[in-house]
Amino acid sequence: MPLALLALAIGAFGIGTTEFVIMGVLPQVAGEFGVSIPAAGWLVSGYALGVLVGAPILTVLGTKVSRKKMLLFLMGVFIVGNALSAAAPTFGVMLIGRIVASFAHGAFFGIGSVVAASLVAPAKKASAISLMFMGLTIANIIGVPGGTYVGQAFGWRVTFGIVALLGVVGFLGVAALIPEQGKPEAANIRTEFAAFRNVQVWLAMAMTVLGYGGVFAAITYIAPMMTDVAGYSEGGVTWLLVLFGIGMFLGNLLGGKFADKALMPMLFVALAALSGTLLLFTVTAHSQLLAAITLPAIGALGFATVPPLQKWILDQASAAPTLASAANIGAFNLGNALAAWLGGVVIAAGFGYTSPNWVGAILAGTALLLSFLAAFLDRRTRATTAVPASEHAEPVAAHH
Repeated sequence: MPLALLALAIGAFGIGTTEFVIMGVLPQVAGEFGVSIPAAGWLVSGYALGVLVGAPILTVLGTKVSRKKMLLFLMGVFIVGNALSAAAPTFGVMLIGRIVASFAHGAFFGIGSVVAASLVAPAKKASAISLMFMGLTIANIIGVPGGTYVGQAFGWRVTFGIVALLGVVGFLGVAALIPEQGKPEAANIRTEFAAFRNVQVWLAMAMTVLGYGGVFAAITYIAPMMTDVAGYSEGGVTWLLVLFGIGMFLGNLLGGKFADKALMPMLFVALAALSGTLLLFTVTAHSQLLAAITLPAIGALGFATVPPLQKWILDQASAAPTLASAANIGAFNLGNALAAWLGGVVIAAGFGYTSPNWVGAILAGTALLLSFLAAFLDRRTRATTAVPASEHAEPVAAHH
């Protein structure tokens, strides 16, 4: 694998850290600005909405420049947003900083996926994409717990200052290691939007919303679930999230490896197992040992779907993949927001803290059904396009 993928992974590490570390320092931020915890929660949901909106906008604006220049610009946006958060004098400025940083998120992963896939042979594209996303998974093992510890020990502003410095490292890595590929000829707004005429692109984004949304339904409420149901201490939740992050890391690697060999079968297995495991979690959440085993399994199965879905998008929108790829990253965050809301609805309805798990199981199961539909449509399309080719095969052979 090219060394250039390391630069993409470093950028992904910084982005993954800033996205999730706010959850660990939310009480400190709320206390300093004198706002309630629910109000401070806008720093989480505002970021997710910023990703959803920023991904297509910045990707479209970036179609007129080379992908390397756009990646450098996005890392610059990321640095400014986190520096603004670190120095924010008011809660409103902090929220603006979070939104500014989020704008780099979707476009970076979307464009980065295209760049990663272009650096390797076709048979290794999913593995290359998974190596970039490895930065995001490692962020959940090291960056988020480490950032939470620093925030609690030295103040949350130090955490965001360090994240901004990670952005500087990512910027320098992109500048030094990513080759200048030039602006693709097809990179214009009309051709980028044309990719959305393909129903497979919409199916892939729907699978992303529902599949990873199933994971987020459970993870959003993991703290009260583990303390009130499993009986863990608050400190124990931090280590459970580390286990979850390790599961994400392993699932990402396996998802990339097996997607290169059999993309749709890999997706079928991951989504089916994810749905079943989430359903099982409604039972295992009552046991500390079983919960500690189930949680990394959910992380592994959930993130095993990321490389195949991202590669599926690239394959289906091959003529103009950049916007579709970035939109799929936005779909992850839409799924996160939708699943968190649905999980809150069932808890508020009195079904208990484990109820988001069966909500997640339903979401992942629906994604599995959509994957069957996508595979069926793909086979039908291939069969249709193969007919003319076979008709021409005989005259060509006879010519010899």
